[in-house]
Amino acid sequence: MALDMRPSIGSEHSDAGDVPPPGALRRRRLSWLGPHLGRALVGAVGGYAFGHWVGNLIASGYINVQGNGQNDIATVLALSFGVVGWLAGAGMLNYPLAKIVGREPLPPTVSKSWTRYFGPALDHKVIGLQYTVVVLLFFFTGGLLAMAIRTELLNPTSHVFGPGTYISVVSEHGTIMMMMASSIVIGPLGNWLVPLMIGSRRMAFPRVEAFSLWMFAAGYLVILTALPLGGFPTGWTGYAPLQTQASAGMDSYLVGFAVIGIGMIAAGFNLAATIINYRAPGMTWGRVPIFVWSILATAALLTLATPTLVAAGLFGVLDRTAQTALYVNEHGGSSYLWQNLFWFFGHPEVYIMALPGFGIVAEILPVFTRKPLFGYRIAAAGMIGVALLSFFVWQHHLFQSGINPDMRPLFMLTTELISIPTGFIFLVGLGTLWKSKIRFEVPMLFALGMFFNFLIGGISGVFLSDVPVDVTVHGSFFVLAHFHYTIMGGLVFAFFGGLYYWLPKMTGRMLNPRLGKWHFWTMFIFFNTTFFPLFLVGLLGQPRRVFEYASNLQVLNDIASVSAFLLGASFVIFIANFVWSIFIDPKPAPANPWKSRGLEWQTPTPVPPYNFTRIPVVLADPYHYGRGDTQAVADLGPRTLVMAGDVPADAPAAVGSDVTGEAGSADPRPPIA
Repeated sequence: MALDMRPSIGSEHSDAGDVPPPGALRRRRLSWLGPHLGRALVGAVGGYAFGHWVGNLIASGYINVQGNGQNDIATVLALSFGVVGWLAGAGMLNYPLAKIVGREPLPPTVSKSWTRYFGPALDHKVIGLQYTVVVLLFFFTGGLLAMAIRTELLNPTSHVFGPGTYISVVSEHGTIMMMMASSIVIGPLGNWLVPLMIGSRRMAFPRVEAFSLWMFAAGYLVILTALPLGGFPTGWTGYAPLQTQASAGMDSYLVGFAVIGIGMIAAGFNLAATIINYRAPGMTWGRVPIFVWSILATAALLTLATPTLVAAGLFGVLDRTAQTALYVNEHGGSSYLWQNLFWFFGHPEVYIMALPGFGIVAEILPVFTRKPLFGYRIAAAGMIGVALLSFFVWQHHLFQSGINPDMRPLFMLTTELISIPTGFIFLVGLGTLWKSKIRFEVPMLFALGMFFNFLIGGISGVFLSDVPVDVTVHGSFFVLAHFHYTIMGGLVFAFFGGLYYWLPKMTGRMLNPRLGKWHFWTMFIFFNTTFFPLFLVGLLGQPRRVFEYASNLQVLNDIASVSAFLLGASFVIFIANFVWSIFIDPKPAPANPWKSRGLEWQTPTPVPPYNFTRIPVVLADPYHYGRGDTQAVADLGPRTLVMAGDVPADAPAAVGSDVTGEAGSADPRPPIA
């Protein structure tokens, strides 16, 4: 195989593929990496103040379409300029501005200082850890709001909040959790792992990757401003006409979702471009790790579905600021337009959250059963099938809205059809578990917990796809319980399983397994005792988003509330475990503690800035456990790198591969300039 002689990172200083010299590494730091989180916050505050001043100047005395006297133009401009100030303060705009004015930005270098985690970075591993922190901030903020909701529901008549405050807390909780869940896996684990799993030195567009992170963090700050601005009464779905009638907190909802949406589009585009174009030699589509397949399907949904949400939010902003009437029935618009646009994004978003969870579990199962992944191609096809069909089911959310009844059978059918590829993925997991000798390590426990919870969520979802049942339980706690079983019981359990599985590689430290098992069992037990009773109260007629209910339902609500507090305490165990294992009593992680065949585990710990000294040549897929475990997964250069503990490190390379050519050829991708 002829070598590709296009420039590679560091090739101007050494032979193609050699480790870049220190001088080349130093130049990977951009001039805008100096700014840090503090400057970003100052820029956000300054941008908010400037935008508010401009809005007042433009629309002095202006009132919105409902005539309630508030200046939504000032609020929207303040939030928008606040986001721009956040990006400018962080230094995210320096590179494009330098290009616009004709200046050549300074070449990048790599910093090993801990301060690199507080500013924009180009290393996908740094960005992945930054995403992890922001995602956990989202999660714990939403969790505290959930504790407030369950506190209110302890008693059907004695209230902690007024009705307006309660619906604002519920709406804020739902919106924060949905924003978080849309990126809980693709942000931290997708960015950190995908280049390593496909044998790449970096993401396709590192600056786009950094941009998506800082937009995600900006969205978190924007949606937090909703409560001091009066909140919004719509729940996380933002339905019109309540949307148009709401206070200024609604502007935070619309701008926040738009900011998050732009970041999601950038992340999806970048991940898809990386997976399609940057796979190592020999990594055919039949050897791509199943987690990468799930990220690719998710990236397609992010790129294709999210623009609809951004456009829908723009229409809402125009209704509230420019007196258009796209969603105002009284002026010729239609509130159904928002519902259709929102759910055209909103139901694919369910699978934006679910598919990466499936991918994590499918990566974990073969490792802890020491069996090949059962039905690898079926799992990959199932993920693509779910992504495709998810665009044809959105109107089952509108069965109660008054749409043409003739449309209901079609959306009942498509909703039932999507359970087929989902079932394929579920059966792949069961086939892998069949007759296996399971190692009940902490990641495996979370994977098994995800299977149990998602089964309950999936079965309850089949009922909700049927019109007569949906008419009966729509808007009740039954729907809320179903949704939490599929998303929290599925995605969040899978996410924590992935953290316990990959954190030894990400941090070089092992989490305490005993505390990890305590975390799992408390989270699993109290999750089920929190949300299973909500199926019952929903069937008995309790509506969601209402803080008064029939007195005969108090016992079930009290069980759910007390369990929710204990569920929240289970996450404190994780925090304690993380702080103890990483900072107080750190124990170095072995190079491959789970004896995985995944390519990401074949690199040193900590992973070098460029991931691989030489781009590997992939020889096999990573799931051939129990049969030919001694076969090499990839050739990384001078010697074949194999699974730790299986064969001697100096064993000869595997034979019989259909990959030919020179192992460890130079990275053909140009350096980041």
